[in-house]
Amino acid sequence: MEQVVLLDEQGRGIGTADKATVHHRDTPLHLAFSCYVFNRSGELLVTRRARSKTTWPGVVTNSCCGHPAPGEPFTAAVTRRLRDELGLPAPAIDLMLPRFRYRAVMGNGVVENELCPVFRTVTDTQPRLEPAEVDEYGWVSWPLFLSLVTGGELAVSPWCGQQVDQLAALGDDPLGWPVADAGELPPAAAG
Repeated sequence: MEQVVLLDEQGRGIGTADKATVHHRDTPLHLAFSCYVFNRSGELLVTRRARSKTTWPGVVTNSCCGHPAPGEPFTAAVTRRLRDELGLPAPAIDLMLPRFRYRAVMGNGVVENELCPVFRTVTDTQPRLEPAEVDEYGWVSWPLFLSLVTGGELAVSPWCGQQVDQLAALGDDPLGWPVADAGELPPAAAG
């Protein structure tokens, strides 16, 4: 069974839980990540979550999300999920937002409660979707995606909407965003 790392308010690991049972009306804070995949033209790979997902099924979101296993470095977790969900290589994984955190409640009461560092990778490889994870994808220019999300014309997952606001503050060119210091990651990232 896939495990997630449970956290205290300071981002320190306090235990583990089965991923399949952790999301409910009182979801504990746990460690996750998001990854934004760009091609060399600066287009973002946008995905639609599979309709079979427990949280936010069928919703448009960033490229890839997941949870590092206990003791698994973030770069290994991001690489694993990019391969498993999208069939993509990750030649380099850059840390963008080391302390992103959010809590969101679905209409049915299920809660997401994550400390979720945000990463970027660049590849020109076309994805091969895992249907249990992703229903569809498309490449879109970052300025257009930013405009659609911030203007309310494109509904996205709650984490993606909040991340887009913070990523936009890094500059207009997603390929030129400054890489964050890994020392700013939550303490649980150190193992």
